[in-house]
Amino acid sequence: MSRTAARPDRPHRPIGPRHDERGTGRAFLLALFMHALLFALLFYGMRWQNSSPAGSEAELWTPSEVAQPTPPTVVTPPPTPAPPAVAAPTPPAEDADIALQQKKRKQEQQAAEQARLLEAQQEKARQEALKQKQLAEQQAAAELARKKAAEEAAHQQKLADQKKADEVKRQKDEAAKKAEQLKQQQLADAQKKADAEKKAEQDKAAKAKAAKEAAAQKAADAARAERLAALRGMAGGTAGATGNGLGSQAGGTGSGAGGTASAGYADRVRAKVKPNIAYGGDTAGNPTAVVSVRLAPDGSVLSMQLVKSSGNPAWDAAVQSAITKSDPLPRDTNGKAPPSVNLRFSPKG
Repeated sequence: MSRTAARPDRPHRPIGPRHDERGTGRAFLLALFMHALLFALLFYGMRWQNSSPAGSEAELWTPSEVAQPTPPTVVTPPPTPAPPAVAAPTPPAEDADIALQQKKRKQEQQAAEQARLLEAQQEKARQEALKQKQLAEQQAAAELARKKAAEEAAHQQKLADQKKADEVKRQKDEAAKKAEQLKQQQLADAQKKADAEKKAEQDKAAKAKAAKEAAAQKAADAARAERLAALRGMAGGTAGATGNGLGSQAGGTGSGAGGTASAGYADRVRAKVKPNIAYGGDTAGNPTAVVSVRLAPDGSVLSMQLVKSSGNPAWDAAVQSAITKSDPLPRDTNGKAPPSVNLRFSPKG
């Protein structure tokens, strides 16, 4: 198969000069110039062969006074003509067209090869550029990833530092809170201890006061008993040996001017006793102390007994002391005091 056969991937092209390929015009001009030169050689060769050679004459003489014989004339033979140039046979037009086509095809192959090489170079350059671009993108992506990793690490470190600072602050706050709680507890304990000591002192003072008042009450009871005995003696009775100091008549226990108290008598007695109650302690709730008082007809207090305690010894003692300070108590509406009366006292009325 001929190397110049048409390629299956190229369309059929007509024979002749192509204006779209490089070097085609120059090759055409060179071929035209070769044909013109060949024609000129043929023309001048045939003309030179048909022309007759021209002879040449020469005359020789020398200046001399003495006449010398004239030398014979030398006839120079004409030069031997060169053999006529044999003109190269003109190739047939068909062979010239074939050669021209082969040359064109060769030029086309060269141009195609050059185009292929150029395309390969362009493809290589494009691949190299693409490779460089991919490398640059990879480097940019790696740099971006590195920056993101650095930012993430910095963010995590910041969070860790913030968490550590918050933990330190929390521990400090807890320590301060515990210290404050301990201080408040110590203050509360100290206050509680002081209150307990104060209450103990108040209880002690109340007990001492109650004992003193009890002693005073005992002395007052003794004095009242003596006075009542004197009054009964003056009335013609005899003093009995009973423990309450009351006189007895006709072998019985005297009750003085007996009878029951009128309505409202206890309130009148309470109204007189209550202003004399001196109490400055604390009272939980409103406890009530009930005191039974035995009276002489003139209202003098003969004796008293705590029938019901309020649960607060200081209040009970204050009530009994106020009754003693209020002696003698008011008389009833009939002009005489009843033999006994029960009095109820509460801190809040």
